[in-house]
Amino acid sequence: MKRMIFVVVGVFFLFSSLALAAGPKSYQVTGPVLEVKDDLIVVQKGSDKWELAKDKDTKVQGDLKVGSKVTIQYWMKATEVEVKGEAKKKEEPKKKEEGKEKKK
Repeated sequence: MKRMIFVVVGVFFLFSSLALAAGPKSYQVTGPVLEVKDDLIVVQKGSDKWELAKDKDTKVQGDLKVGSKVTIQYWMKATEVEVKGEAKKKEEPKKKEEGKEKKK
């Protein structure tokens, strides 16, 4: 019985640690499909049109076509980063002279 409890607790900690190290946060968008191409899906969300990239690794469940209501899971990925300059360092406050010269 104790062994079973240790196994269950061990599995719980294993999966919880994997969930924390999963990577970037995922998001979702739901709405009707306006356009479908080999590499693009356009979805209407409120008054906005969302363009989401699609590739060979995108899993599609069902018949994806214009007019279908879909929920798309996605995550944000940086494709290019340009550093404009170094961050300004905070200036350290000037230290006052700790020992003043004594007059002789």
